[in-house]
Amino acid sequence: MAQVLEPIRTARDAAGRYAWREAYESYSGIEAGELPPEDLERFAEAAWWRGKPDQAIDLRERAYRGFTAGGDGRGAARVALALADDHVGRGSFAVAQGWFANAERLLAAEPESAEHGVLSLMRGVTALFSGGDLAGAISEFERAGELATQFGDRDTQVMALSLKGRAQIKSGDVDAGLALLDEGTAAAVCGELRPLSTGLVYCITISSCQDVGDYRRAAEWTEVANRWCDRLDVTGFPGTCRIHRAEIMRLRGDWPEAEQQAIAACEEISDFDRRVTAGGYYEIGEIRRRLGDFAAAEEAYATANELGRTTQPGMALLRLAQGKVDAAVAGIARNLEEVREPLSRFRSLPPQVEIAIAAGDLDRARAAAEELDGIVESYKVGNRRAPAFDATVHYVLGQIELAEGDANGAARLLKSARDEWQEVGAPYETAQARMLLGLAYRRQGDEEAATAELEAALATFERLGAMLDAERAKELLGRLQTRRTFVFTDIVDSTKLLETLGNDKWKKLLARHDELLRERIVGSGGEVVKRTGDGFFAAFDNPNAAVEAAVAIQRALDAEVVAPDVRIGLHTGGAFHTGSDASDYGGEGVHVAARIGAAARAAEILASRETLEGVGTAFRLSEPRAETFQGFERPIDVVSVDWR
Repeated sequence: MAQVLEPIRTARDAAGRYAWREAYESYSGIEAGELPPEDLERFAEAAWWRGKPDQAIDLRERAYRGFTAGGDGRGAARVALALADDHVGRGSFAVAQGWFANAERLLAAEPESAEHGVLSLMRGVTALFSGGDLAGAISEFERAGELATQFGDRDTQVMALSLKGRAQIKSGDVDAGLALLDEGTAAAVCGELRPLSTGLVYCITISSCQDVGDYRRAAEWTEVANRWCDRLDVTGFPGTCRIHRAEIMRLRGDWPEAEQQAIAACEEISDFDRRVTAGGYYEIGEIRRRLGDFAAAEEAYATANELGRTTQPGMALLRLAQGKVDAAVAGIARNLEEVREPLSRFRSLPPQVEIAIAAGDLDRARAAAEELDGIVESYKVGNRRAPAFDATVHYVLGQIELAEGDANGAARLLKSARDEWQEVGAPYETAQARMLLGLAYRRQGDEEAATAELEAALATFERLGAMLDAERAKELLGRLQTRRTFVFTDIVDSTKLLETLGNDKWKKLLARHDELLRERIVGSGGEVVKRTGDGFFAAFDNPNAAVEAAVAIQRALDAEVVAPDVRIGLHTGGAFHTGSDASDYGGEGVHVAARIGAAARAAEILASRETLEGVGTAFRLSEPRAETFQGFERPIDVVSVDWR
């Protein structure tokens, strides 16, 4: 027995000093069956901090059985609550609820204790993050704090204080909430708390600061939290803090390093907390979208979705950048239908404005901007609106004024947004405001001021690696290098055809359609860029080849016994490469071609008049007709090509 006692004393001493590696190694040298439940509980915590969650759960289950067998209801309940938390992190909510119910049953038979405070704390967390019951959450946190104070549980006391602060912020009582967070985080900084409580308090404070737009404060606390993480010789939980680091780094413009931090963090915490890991992958998607790597961004968003996080509003903005305006409109509308909490809606309303403007729905854009301004007014800090919140409101209002043709109003608002984002220290957002401000100055007739803003925006975009934004700035500065003829095809009434033919016949018809179109596009010297629903997006070096391919497509389909009606749109314009392999295109030229394709009638070839001017063609052209497209100020003259 003495041979066992000495290693146990060594392990206990290490656990008491939070030397988790030493504690884990010491406990690992002892047969688990020789350990009392208190040591199994410590061993489990050491395993958890060593990045071994499965072993930690197994050890906690053993500790639970040991406490139960010994008639220690409080000890068994304490471990049951830890197991409930483990399974919540993994997304196993039914299992978590089972362990929580066990803890409730056990503690109902016990006099009040520190464990009852933990029980109230977890009830409050459920009310806050799952039920949205802010008043109920605050009540539970207050009860947890009272019990923790009574029984000397400093960790639960500070956690309850911090969580109450977060709940108050979400309720709109920002100043009182931040005061509680300051108090709780000061205790964490001083080393009063256990490591897990310290890390959780940091996370609560940082995310709350971000919620109310206090990014400078969030950055300061992030640095403190990261120093704490780096001192710990552990894996797992610190990944949560590293995701906060990635968010701040992205805001500050260090995108490659932010992506690496987020990837490393997701790998570190993937077995611990699905919800936080999902948020990490969403952050990776946000970085990649800004870098213009659409395929990689979509992959990251998909992983976030698999882990249970919505992909919005990032996915809607990705679809918008791809020129899929209808998909963007549907995605952001669905997101706003599902989100009710004001600070969560705040993150989706600016994308709603941008997407609504692109869709030509300025009434919807105005409504979103008004709601956004109302939320900002409700979440003042010290009776002052946060600079990041004001910058966001001024930017979206500037976008709307620009779309409505009020260059003077747009310039005033966008100048404010530029200055406020500079104050926050957010270079990408500053450059976005500069680019639109340059456009507003141009419409005022001040080309020198416009060029200065556009040049500054371009320099920032290029430094950040924001390829799409850089190309847009170049486009506005007249520096686009790629000019091609773009072609969009689309099957007319495909849904009705599918209903009429059935799945099997529709698949055969679609396969034949795809074969015919690919052959004609490639045969005319074109490049199939990608599939677009029931059609193709193709690019040609010159308009003659594009017209020849379009005519060949219509004639080939006409010769088939059964074939769908296809509309085709053409436009020659400036564009830029997108995607990690530069195989896709973006820019105004692409958007115009897509709009023309959508405006074509069944079996029609429709081209912008400027595309065919000076082009020798043997085909008859219709008289020009003016078409007004969503997202473009002036009508565009189009002509129909007679291919028969």
